[in-house]
Amino acid sequence: MTEKTKVGRMYLAVGCGAAIGSLLRFLAGVVIVDGLGQSVLWTTTFVNVVGSFIIMLFATSTGPEGRWPVGATGRLFVMGGICGGFTTFSAMSLDSYLLMLDASIVTGALYLGAVVSLSLAAAWCGHVLAVRINR
Repeated sequence: MTEKTKVGRMYLAVGCGAAIGSLLRFLAGVVIVDGLGQSVLWTTTFVNVVGSFIIMLFATSTGPEGRWPVGATGRLFVMGGICGGFTTFSAMSLDSYLLMLDASIVTGALYLGAVVSLSLAAAWCGHVLAVRINR
């Protein structure tokens, strides 16, 4: 396989993964907003927290010390594609900014801090679980 073909497969993997992740993010919004009647803020929080857990679980499980051998293209598909398309920094920024305008700077800052803290905690949980799986 030529280098050009490898690079093309990587681009395709990320693009296809991102399409899947974006669709999953949209469906999460449909369930959370339309199905459960919750605010769109819950959708943004959910996708960022769940995405952080999944990307760290997958990265640790498929890394050099991991139990599941996955090649570079497969890792790009899941981590750069699916997780990248599923999570949304831009929506979190928009939500925070709108809260700062509509409610208060404190409310927006608290929301932003909560989403980032919960996402980091979820990533830590994913790492801890993957390390246990890898044993």
